[in-house]
Amino acid sequence: MTILIIATLILIIHWVLEYRRHCRNVMAIPVRIHVNGTRGKSSVTRLIAAGLRAGGKKTIAKITGTLPRVVLPDGREAAIIRLQGANIIEQKYIFRHAAKEKPDAIVIECMAVNPVFQWITERKFVKSTISVITNSRPDHLDLMGGTVQSVTMSLANSIPVGGVCYTAEINQFPILKKVADSRKTKIHKILPTDVTDEEMSKFRYIEHKDNVQLALAVCAEVGIPRDVALGGMQIAGPDPGALKKYLIEDRDKEIHFYNVFAANDPESTVYIINMVTAPLESAQTIIILNSRADRLFRSQQLIDALSRVNYDYVLLTGEISEKVEDYALSHGIPRDKLFAMGQPLTEDIYQKVWQLTRKESHVLGIGNIAGEIKYGAQIVAHFKHKIPKANKGAGRD
Repeated sequence: MTILIIATLILIIHWVLEYRRHCRNVMAIPVRIHVNGTRGKSSVTRLIAAGLRAGGKKTIAKITGTLPRVVLPDGREAAIIRLQGANIIEQKYIFRHAAKEKPDAIVIECMAVNPVFQWITERKFVKSTISVITNSRPDHLDLMGGTVQSVTMSLANSIPVGGVCYTAEINQFPILKKVADSRKTKIHKILPTDVTDEEMSKFRYIEHKDNVQLALAVCAEVGIPRDVALGGMQIAGPDPGALKKYLIEDRDKEIHFYNVFAANDPESTVYIINMVTAPLESAQTIIILNSRADRLFRSQQLIDALSRVNYDYVLLTGEISEKVEDYALSHGIPRDKLFAMGQPLTEDIYQKVWQLTRKESHVLGIGNIAGEIKYGAQIVAHFKHKIPKANKGAGRD
């Protein structure tokens, strides 16, 4: 019994010393920016870091999105290797590494979903000077509550005490402001009114004005001139999950493929599909909805959301495509527009898209990019790699 007590005391002392060391690492970095929200966290984290680098601030960024990464002060990226899945303790090790570099700023994406873990991440690990909440939409309702209001309250756990908060969320702003006021934090609502279409056209991928405006506001808070920050953002590399368009010309047909897998909550998905398809007249719209075994509810939400968009066909892929097909048929999607394909060779999916295309189609990959074999990512890679092959005339009968 004595040995057990001594071992417990030693362990407690070790934890106390370790936490004190972490706090020293945190306080050694003057500007700490914690990015939270339903959608766009990874993109905004990258944009802010790029703007700060362009302004001469030595900056380290940590992205949790499609592929976890650390962006180094020179813009190079290092992969985060997880042996046992994601864990918020990871943030402590990021600060340990970052403190050695003696940066001016760190931009860190919130990796927690559970409300308690979001609170712990902010109060114990990040201790941000600037908080960013991109938006609040109904997602992860099983963990953050059944309403968008409860989701907003959960996201508000990353608002610091006595700091500054920037958000592009409009509808739920009153909730965020009430929390910010209670913590004596000044909160700013950012609207995408100052970013022009010409400025957006200089990005190498499809970025959202909300994200850019939000990142510019944060960079201004740190003292970076707008033109300098924007220039850095425009030349920075996108997140692997960023919205991208690939044009494939194959056998007198044009296939425009969009990677929309990162926007897998219903509201974001509907917004992007309508944004892409609104200008179209005669071209067809084909949806590829990829599912995974532990996300049936999310796939069902996306099926429901398709009632708010125009489409010609829906291809169901992934681990539970037959279950999703049953749900889709029972909720009004016509059988002649629906194809449950499961997880065939990705070339089979491409050929099905080609067969369904008359002259021009716009194909949007939605749902889950991951899963046991990361099948959604495989679909994206296959369509991307079709670009040079198709243009060279490959794949002809």
